Amino acid sequence: MAESWVNYAERIGSDLHLELSGPGSKRATLIGALRDAVRSGRLAPGTRLPPYRSLAADLGVARNTVADAYAELVAEGWLTARQGSGTRVAERARPLSTAVHPKAPAPAPTRHPRARTPRRSGPTPHDLRQGTPDASAFPRSAWLSSYRRALSQAPNEVFGPGDPAGRPELRAALATYLSRARGVRTEPNRIVICSGFAHALRLLFGGGGGGGNKGGSSRGQILRGPLAVEAYGLPFHRELLTAEGVRTVPLPLDEHGARVDRLTRERAVLLTPAHQFPTGGPLHAERRAAVVDWARARGAVVLEDDYDGEFRYDRKPVGALQSLDPERVILIGSVSKSLSPAVRLGWMVLPERYVDDVLAAKGEREAWASVLDQLALADLIVSGSYDHHVRRMRQRYRGRRDRLVAALAERAPHVEVSGVAAGLHAVLRLPPGTERSAVGAAVRQGVALDGLAEFRHPETDMPAHDGLVVGYATPPEHAYGGALEALCGALASSGTRGS
Repeated sequence: MAESWVNYAERIGSDLHLELSGPGSKRATLIGALRDAVRSGRLAPGTRLPPYRSLAADLGVARNTVADAYAELVAEGWLTARQGSGTRVAERARPLSTAVHPKAPAPAPTRHPRARTPRRSGPTPHDLRQGTPDASAFPRSAWLSSYRRALSQAPNEVFGPGDPAGRPELRAALATYLSRARGVRTEPNRIVICSGFAHALRLLFGGGGGGGNKGGSSRGQILRGPLAVEAYGLPFHRELLTAEGVRTVPLPLDEHGARVDRLTRERAVLLTPAHQFPTGGPLHAERRAAVVDWARARGAVVLEDDYDGEFRYDRKPVGALQSLDPERVILIGSVSKSLSPAVRLGWMVLPERYVDDVLAAKGEREAWASVLDQLALADLIVSGSYDHHVRRMRQRYRGRRDRLVAALAERAPHVEVSGVAAGLHAVLRLPPGTERSAVGAAVRQGVALDGLAEFRHPETDMPAHDGLVVGYATPPEHAYGGALEALCGALASSGTRGS
């Protein structure tokens, strides 16, 4: 049986996103893709490339094809190859970009609202709620090592007021990582650090770091509604936008993702193109291109929520939509799924025209994201420990999803697991009219999970589907088997087999 991409990626050492398309031989296409990645700066000087076998397995090409491509690029001077050092991008002088930080009054502290709807009361022995990684898997040793190195090497200025753009070390590390692993096209001075996705929405649509922030930008909202959103999504995000006076317009979903052909006069659209939340499908390639064309024609902007883009299990992760047009797409990401929601760090990869306004909205000083945590994360990325952790968790979560699918096939074969093999949750499709009874049965079995209806936009006209959103990443490893047993028991007792 062929080994999966995840198993090969575990041995690569670092993820490398390449798009092999167009006419010509695979060798010529690979050479062109690597050359473009180096020329554009996606692969920085000194970056070590994967071994022949690993990259060949990743891309589905012959090992000799990769070897020949590397050899030609070495001969051309794009790459270097040394015994014991592997193949690397050749060192070439390149000017560093610097960001301009406009001055603005400091933001007033405000209470950060909850990042999810209230949890049900009472004991929940089996936590299968979506949205959080396995807390027991946090890389404590690697984080501690990075924190110590960052603290010992930090210049004195680190202990003063924080730069609202974020530490340059982290922005540089993110620019390299996102380019290499997610196909993002950016530079450090177009990345602004924030505390997470909700904070990014407040900055873009509220004109400040939080509600009532009198110290924020006097320019008001950076983006305005109406904002198109997917018909299923986090209700907390819709509530946040409503509180900022932004009207959200739901886009129906089908097997190819959001129906972007329904976009009309909206000023922006918010999408989860790599892995639709929560239904689980990626945005089809034609629709990815179509939404960028719409944004160009309308002078609009696409907000890309890249909430779990690294976690694809059946194939190489889909690259970021942002790469199609960095001037029309704002990519927003965080470490809440890859590391922990306790590390309050996220980022916005911005079109150039929005950078100054976002910095003005944040204020003169960093009021949200810990500067020391920023330095620790930068070290974690540069040292390779972040890549190692992500690959390890890919293996673990893929195994969790496989166990869920196998258990349902044996105990509840009438229940369909929908969506692609990705992320930290799965949607279980149920027969019509059985969602409420299934959620009730789960509660009686001590299982905490969410019904699909909780994520449905109240104004959408697309047909409703019954289902359960199961977060297979949340329980610690030792408790996962018991949680699956309780879930299958709940499905067996809930009447979901229908008539």
